[in-house]
Amino acid sequence: MRTTLVFCTLSLVTSVLAAQGPRDRAFGMRGRSFGASRTPVTGLPYSAVETQQSQQLLANGNQITRSEQSNVYRDSQGRTRTERTITPPAASGKPSFTEVTIVDPVAGYRYELNSATMTAFQTPLPPPRTSASTGSRPARPSGPNSPTVTSSSLGTQTVNGVLATGTQVTETIPAGAFGNAQPIQVVRITWISTELKIPVEVKTSDPRFGTRDMELTSIVQAEPAASLFVVPSGYTIKTGHGGFPGAGHAR
Repeated sequence: MRTTLVFCTLSLVTSVLAAQGPRDRAFGMRGRSFGASRTPVTGLPYSAVETQQSQQLLANGNQITRSEQSNVYRDSQGRTRTERTITPPAASGKPSFTEVTIVDPVAGYRYELNSATMTAFQTPLPPPRTSASTGSRPARPSGPNSPTVTSSSLGTQTVNGVLATGTQVTETIPAGAFGNAQPIQVVRITWISTELKIPVEVKTSDPRFGTRDMELTSIVQAEPAASLFVVPSGYTIKTGHGGFPGAGHAR
């Protein structure tokens, strides 16, 4: 493993995750902002099912398990769509609903659909990154309590039906960094499709929070329907964030 590789590797993984479109609000693997990539991928359309799972073991032996599934799409123009079905707790009495987010780098907007009010909340996307604006990553802070990060290549293999290149990034937090008696090691393994430029599998192990896994399956390398990337007729477009407070979103 070579520490000198880590900043380049982390930058590559982050940029590819951003270009892919789907998000992980529940588990923190990919935030909602990833759908609004500043470097959209064009000419590589696909559709797939994204599954996110997390497991956390509590000190008393209890275990918390969470899972969610999304349908994700990207067209040849780099536009993305994410559909995520939400099932509220039974005690809430609320029906299941689906969040729909469309990111359109061609028009320069992101849309969050609310079918209850027939409203599409529109927010502008940041300008695309250019070679002049990317620059080099700032140096990682150093010191006795700073984590050590190493990266290693896992080679190339078929993952979930597509050829993918794997990278393992290991972050070791030294003892005493924030009161921990022993070092803490966080391991993240990412497999990125060499053709589609998207992560097809991400596995993270962190003793503080448990394990978090993402898998992209049922991958179809074909152009999705154009209607998936436009606001449906009859919707009123408003500016600002509509949010997803509960039931009533795009069904």
